[in-house]
Amino acid sequence: MTAPISSGHFAWAARSAIFGIALALAGPAAAQNLVISNWDGYMAPDAMEALKAATGVSGEVVVHATNEEIMGKLIASGGKGYDVVFVSSPFAEVLNKLGLIEPVDHAKVPNLANLYPEATTLAYDPGNTFSVPYTWGTTGLCYRSDLVKAEPASWNDLLKPSDDIKGKTTMLATDRWLLAAGQLALGYSVNETDPAKMEEVKNLLISAKKTLLAYDDTTFYSKLVSGEALLVQAWDGWCNYGITDNKDIKYLIPKEGSDLWLDTMVVMKASEHKDEAFKFVNFILEAKNHAWAAENILYKVPNKAAMDSLPAELGQTYPNMAMPVADMVKFEVLRDVGEAQRAYSKIVSEIKAAQ
Repeated sequence: MTAPISSGHFAWAARSAIFGIALALAGPAAAQNLVISNWDGYMAPDAMEALKAATGVSGEVVVHATNEEIMGKLIASGGKGYDVVFVSSPFAEVLNKLGLIEPVDHAKVPNLANLYPEATTLAYDPGNTFSVPYTWGTTGLCYRSDLVKAEPASWNDLLKPSDDIKGKTTMLATDRWLLAAGQLALGYSVNETDPAKMEEVKNLLISAKKTLLAYDDTTFYSKLVSGEALLVQAWDGWCNYGITDNKDIKYLIPKEGSDLWLDTMVVMKASEHKDEAFKFVNFILEAKNHAWAAENILYKVPNKAAMDSLPAELGQTYPNMAMPVADMVKFEVLRDVGEAQRAYSKIVSEIKAAQ
């Protein structure tokens, strides 16, 4: 089991297509088959072959590297040329507000019954009216338990590190999670927009920058394996990649809490193959198909039938995979913050530019 080439939620830079990045070229021309846009390595490589064998529906997968990339294409084209798109939850919210998403036809997706009840009442889309959750998880601290003098317990152990780990810590570079570490440390919402509170967050993170080895979204677990880093901010699944190579690497959620992140599947309103698109979504929600994501990319999936089918040793090797859903959903879902995203972008730019 290895890390995917590119993984879903880490691509949430606040330089969002929603707020004025240069729009990418419009998507592919309309095709006879389904066009699924997903991150590389984020579903089984033979999924489309299996879909055709099971349902007769043909399709192809095109790859987007980031949420921003696919958002640019969808906004430029009005969603034309795409049938099902994988995006993180705030981006699904935006697409829905823009009228680009087809409402979920529950009658055509009977495998929605496999979802945990908690996955049907999520704050960004209660009732799964426009999106279907694909993966979900937490963000916390990943560390070398054999090399740190004391087990971390707080976000402040990362933001105000002890002398023995200064210069050996990393934080996520992506705006929402970089800010979330400061927001949580100060007891604020991960969707906080109050200017005075966000000024406090900015100052805390500028101070923390002086102690960092790097901002790192993609190789932080490798730095832990090599010992270059001892404590990092990490998504649970990506910490698991480090655990694969070194069992002394541990993951924990700080006492102040975490965000609850989600990657979702949405059907485009402009799709010319909506029935087939919902067949694809329903196919992915079959226990054996959805379980692939948990076993191979080491992210939890919001599918009870799929999670119940996993081997017990998976949760023993990667303890965060066995986190009770009731505990996970206590954390706040990252939401679309609307025009406040501009302020987020400005704050992060100021943090990274600070000397």
